[in-house]
Amino acid sequence: MRLYHTRRGALIEREATYYLVDADWDELINDADLYGQLLGYCASQSAYAEYEQLLTEELKAPLQSQEIWASGVTYYNSKLARQEESAAAGGGNYYEHVYHAERPELFFKSTAGRAVGPGAAVRIRADSDWNVPEPELTLVINARGEIVGYTIGNDMSSRSLEGENPLYLAQAKIYDGSAAVGPGVLVTREPLDLDQAIHLAVTRAGATVFDGTTRLSQLKRRPEELAAYLFRECGFPAGCLLMTGTGIIPPSDFTLRRGDEIHITIESIGTLSNYVA
Repeated sequence: MRLYHTRRGALIEREATYYLVDADWDELINDADLYGQLLGYCASQSAYAEYEQLLTEELKAPLQSQEIWASGVTYYNSKLARQEESAAAGGGNYYEHVYHAERPELFFKSTAGRAVGPGAAVRIRADSDWNVPEPELTLVINARGEIVGYTIGNDMSSRSLEGENPLYLAQAKIYDGSAAVGPGVLVTREPLDLDQAIHLAVTRAGATVFDGTTRLSQLKRRPEELAAYLFRECGFPAGCLLMTGTGIIPPSDFTLRRGDEIHITIESIGTLSNYVA
């Protein structure tokens, strides 16, 4: 089933029926049995007829107090792109090493206040001339380090800054409007089936200027492995979101422009759409 964060609480989608729940998002995500709790809500609530308005006008990013973290170089295509962009700065070998290392690359991405939800504006930095979206499967993890759901993330990146010097990673990744997540959270008792596609489309003035697809099965590291490393020495009282890296890399002559529309789709989760401001 899918769980959406709205201005009125939470909206549960189960078998094409919707239930509106007046619940605190932080408490809900950290329930000891989230899936069972959602089933209980569905059994006790009446179907909600006005869900289309909530999904178009009142949908929020699926987080409240959670931080967003991210994983790097988890797809082979990403490794190649990072090596190419940083070769002149002498940083190319670092990406080769981290791709094969036991320890993954994990970095802080965004607070809830800097992140946006579906339909909202993401931003590109004024001091960067090469900017791309990075479509990523995103894990929803509770305070106990358990993956309780899956959503879609857009890890906006300033490739010109990261390519200039890998030590500029934080500036390339962390700024206002650099992260989008949503539209909702797929909640399941079983691990997500990774044998499905993630698709990115960028449109400009109504025309498609980039289109790419990869499969989640191309992830080098299992989601559970990434979550376990993140929680080794970090506590998250309200849980967190963890982006798992991108395998779709636009060509080096492509950069986002203001007004572009970004659409990221994972079939079992939905489509996250944003525009560039």
